[in-house]
Amino acid sequence: MKIQVLVAAMNQSDHSLIKKMNIKTDAIIGNQCGFNSVETFNIGTQRIQYLNFAERGVGLNRNNTLMRADADICLFADDDMVYENNYGEIIENAFQRHPDADVIVFNLKEPVVTRKVITKESKVGYLNYLRYGTARVAIRLDSIRKHGIYFNQCFGGGTEYSHGEDNLFLNACLKNKLKIYAVPEYIATLTEERESSWSNGYDKKYVKDQGILFCTLSRRWWRLLCLQDALRRHKSYNMDFFRAFKLMVAAGKDYLKRCK
Repeated sequence: MKIQVLVAAMNQSDHSLIKKMNIKTDAIIGNQCGFNSVETFNIGTQRIQYLNFAERGVGLNRNNTLMRADADICLFADDDMVYENNYGEIIENAFQRHPDADVIVFNLKEPVVTRKVITKESKVGYLNYLRYGTARVAIRLDSIRKHGIYFNQCFGGGTEYSHGEDNLFLNACLKNKLKIYAVPEYIATLTEERESSWSNGYDKKYVKDQGILFCTLSRRWWRLLCLQDALRRHKSYNMDFFRAFKLMVAAGKDYLKRCK
């Protein structure tokens, strides 16, 4: 089983990221920087490719690597992760335990835990997929290619709408009836050594973008998604529930009007 890491990176000036991230399998580094070039080389038995492009947008970056991937199993990664020494074995074993899996979500270690910790193996569906981000996801490449699933390039860092490309990707997997599992193994540690180049935190724009994201995820249920998000997270947004809900719905309505 061939495994390949697909890294969304920025401003890399050399090849030190491979060692820094403890990448021990094949990898494609999508490096958004100030120049255009493609580099391919080997480190022992590892085949490494750097895609250096003078462009911006995390969805575009992930798509660039995904289009060129050629492994059985691919991992999406950010450049502030350090993989476990045996991550390849962990991932391969997980797919062997779940031969019907198209996508598997793993745990990430954090200095301060902010992400959902998976405690037991379970299926991922419409009721729980929103809690998982791309950097903990492994895909069976043939399954994704068969259904033409890619990242929405209008959402995520460096785009008009600041986040949500990972939610839209998993949503597309579910809509195409792909099987997604969550397993409790840890594959990497988030160093969180750099601040986001795009995010200003949970500001007013973030809340509005939530409403637009929910519209894109489901034209039928988007108001309910706004409602549950405002109830759960309004304190993180530093506003009351009604204010958060109102901002999301107003942004969603405006977005739908512009889409007609």
